[in-house]
Amino acid sequence: MGYIEDLRKQVGNHPLILVGVAVGVINNEGEILLQKRHDGKWGVPGGFIELGESTEDAGRREVLEETGIEIGKMDVINVFSGKEHFVKLPNGDEFYPVTIAYISTEVIGGELKADGTETLEARFFKPTNLPESLNPIIKQLIYAFATRK
Repeated sequence: MGYIEDLRKQVGNHPLILVGVAVGVINNEGEILLQKRHDGKWGVPGGFIELGESTEDAGRREVLEETGIEIGKMDVINVFSGKEHFVKLPNGDEFYPVTIAYISTEVIGGELKADGTETLEARFFKPTNLPESLNPIIKQLIYAFATRK
């Protein structure tokens, strides 16, 4: 059982502030790695950090677990937080995420494959040909990457 599950035993459904990561992985062709989740929306790999884990380690772990890809160096692109990101899950759990968005252009290994648990499909997309059902936060991440100086 992980940190969040242990914490939920103590606080129930009450709102929490949770720190997570989102990682935009760019291949040599300039395409971005996206994953299709069970809700049908496409997004970048990511998830919440565990106790004692750095956000960088969490980002690398999530990319590997969800897509089979190993990445190297990551650069911070943006931090997303605030009431507009509030989430209420179907089970009643509520949280305000603080999401640290990274970009990595270093694919160092692995084989692209969906994990079947969190990811139904994983593939690289050209920035000019993104899927229609793209998570709005991911659109912000792609824009932040494309406009960084």
